[in-house]
Amino acid sequence: MKKVSVIVPIYGVEKYIAATVQSVLAQTYKNFELLIIDDASPDRSLEICQQFTDPRITIIRQQNRGLAGARNTGIRHATGEYIAFLDGDDLWLPEKLEKHVSHLATFPRVGISFSRSAFIDEAGIPLGIYQISKLKGITPDYILYRNPIGNGSVPVIRREVFAEICFQDHQRGVTEDCYFDENFRQSEDVECWMRMALTTNWLMEGIPEALTLYRVNSGGLSANLVKQLEWLERVIEKTRTYAPIAISKWENPAKAYYLRYAARRAVSLQSSAMAVELINRSLATYWQIILQEPRRTLLTVAAAYFLWLLPKSIYKQVENLGLRITGKSQKRRILQEQAALQ
Repeated sequence: MKKVSVIVPIYGVEKYIAATVQSVLAQTYKNFELLIIDDASPDRSLEICQQFTDPRITIIRQQNRGLAGARNTGIRHATGEYIAFLDGDDLWLPEKLEKHVSHLATFPRVGISFSRSAFIDEAGIPLGIYQISKLKGITPDYILYRNPIGNGSVPVIRREVFAEICFQDHQRGVTEDCYFDENFRQSEDVECWMRMALTTNWLMEGIPEALTLYRVNSGGLSANLVKQLEWLERVIEKTRTYAPIAISKWENPAKAYYLRYAARRAVSLQSSAMAVELINRSLATYWQIILQEPRRTLLTVAAAYFLWLLPKSIYKQVENLGLRITGKSQKRRILQEQAALQ
């Protein structure tokens, strides 16, 4: 029975961390260790974690190193054959680990197993929509454009994959094995998945169920949209150092896909001017995105301009209808794909 090392970095998550830890302890798959990495959290997150007495929990404290640094610390301490990540404000369904362990056991060439996610709000209430991506045939350019893993609480990864991408760093005065690049304070996951895809032969595949509950926090998102583009550009520049020919083909499409995503986030924040600006920049950067994904692109254009032009009350009705239709369509797709595997 393979052991799973679950790594949960904590920083400023006192409102959510108890439920997060409990969602791990409630797993139907019992052979795991839970490594909680206190990244010098300024609130009561550590104190809350210390109240759990399960012997499978280990708490590791460190000076603040960011999410990449906390994950690196967790990987270095992990003793399991599989490594899973869960952010301190997200949740897992009880069968999460069991289904990923089965997936990895069934397909020995798969190194990175991921699931889909259901969105919840800050209070933990389901929003009725899902993070949907394709499950197979994941190529490096698709990772850069769309990041099928979606968020850091989704993947379960074989230890051997991390062994193959390990590099040494001595930023902290000592030489350490690293896996995520601690120079990245955002997009560190995309940078890591790109190295896995381009420098190893492991496959990345998903399972159709939404086994992660991803919490949507509104604070600071508007400012982060611009910062995230800057971090994507840094991912592109780093990848260019070892895959220059590929990046020359992927750079503009990747920026256009990100700008389209950012436009949708701006719509959700009711920021009409930003949404219109971002979708226009997307099309100017790589207009072929319309041909590659016409439905998603045109819907984003429509949402941005409707938000800009329509009275708020009317727009809200249109938005609510659209979300209900989208949620039902996504759930139907998940159920159909689950049934196809049975």
